[in-house]
Amino acid sequence: MTIALIDANAFYVSCELLFQPWLRGRAAVAASNNDGCVVSRNDEAKRLGIKMGTPVFELRELVRRGEVTVFSSNYELYQSLSNRVMAILQEQAPRVFVYSIDEAFVDLAGVSDPEGWSRMIQQQILRSVGLPVGVGIGPTKTLAKLANWAAKRWKSRTGCVVDLRDPGRQEKLLRYAPAGEVWGIGPRLSKRLAEDLKIDTAWQLASADPKHLRRHFNVNVERTARELLGTACFPFQDAGPERKQMIISSRSFGNKVHALEDLQEAVAGFVSTAAGKLRSQGSLANCIQVFAKTSPFSAGEQYSGSRILAMPYPADDTRDLLRAALTGLKALYRPGYAYAKAGVILSQFAERGTITGDLFAPRPRPNSERLMAVMDAINLREGRGTVRFARERPVGAWSMKRELLTPAYTTSWQGLAKVSCQPARSA
Repeated sequence: MTIALIDANAFYVSCELLFQPWLRGRAAVAASNNDGCVVSRNDEAKRLGIKMGTPVFELRELVRRGEVTVFSSNYELYQSLSNRVMAILQEQAPRVFVYSIDEAFVDLAGVSDPEGWSRMIQQQILRSVGLPVGVGIGPTKTLAKLANWAAKRWKSRTGCVVDLRDPGRQEKLLRYAPAGEVWGIGPRLSKRLAEDLKIDTAWQLASADPKHLRRHFNVNVERTARELLGTACFPFQDAGPERKQMIISSRSFGNKVHALEDLQEAVAGFVSTAAGKLRSQGSLANCIQVFAKTSPFSAGEQYSGSRILAMPYPADDTRDLLRAALTGLKALYRPGYAYAKAGVILSQFAERGTITGDLFAPRPRPNSERLMAVMDAINLREGRGTVRFARERPVGAWSMKRELLTPAYTTSWQGLAKVSCQPARSA
């Protein structure tokens, strides 16, 4: 099997610079919700020493001196451009698994020249959408991910395409790459690997005893090690080692919230987001937790409330999860407080297709799976929130701050660039 991982370079920032080309070659970053911290940065920002997660307020002096431009995250724009990229992949590849807003795995079965195809798709996306992408090729999803990392790390030498099908090239990269750069490992797990098993590189991870890795960590670490050796362990249409066992959707509010109705609107949006993530990885939730709290930095009286509710049956239907969350929110709500944050946590997952029915438990809604699939498909194609439940409101007192937001260039008539023409002056 040959798999390619297509990943947009500095996706959020690249989307912004596409409509502000005069900023190309200058440092730029995109901020998280409420303009909190850096979540995307271009190479010029990296050279200034700006790291992912840097609080935006720490960049004020650089902004004042004109050394960096900061954008609020324009999710509507990013999703629109992501849809265009994914549409090109769907047209040009036999099978595509959209992994995230800026990443997709592509099955290259039947493609005689994977590297040539990758450079073709790279140019087509750049020409049609205007976004640069990197491509990693390998016999497994984990090796394709690692190849993509190498493609971006040495982009001037690789042209942002790396083919890891050759075993010799695999070993060379595995001996160099830190274990923390392997898909599903990350900083925390790589620290444990180094401390407990003296594993520092991807090659050492691949060479470790798989059974020992399973006993010491979990089955996903074992599968990751096997994938590094070329054995496919994660199905193509699967979230892989990053399949979550808990999904959290929460946010600090742009303004303090006092009314229960405003809290309900915010929580409804969080439930919708969490339910979508749950369905995307093929899981069902047995438990939902809802919480709301005041700011620990405010001078007023503090309050933090939480409720955990068991679902009557494993569910991924937004309606079922929303009913439970609003029941919990009503129970924890206390009037008179200025709420600064709320959220929901889904947990105790079961996988769809593995559930044994309970004769005495309530039955799931008829046609639930089909309805949610249609709703997800429309929102993916037309933009998040195109189809939503009445309890959700796109804007409210709780909405996040986006003081540096650019126009919705591709999804709103008001966001279109304006061109004014004046008659030429006569000599």
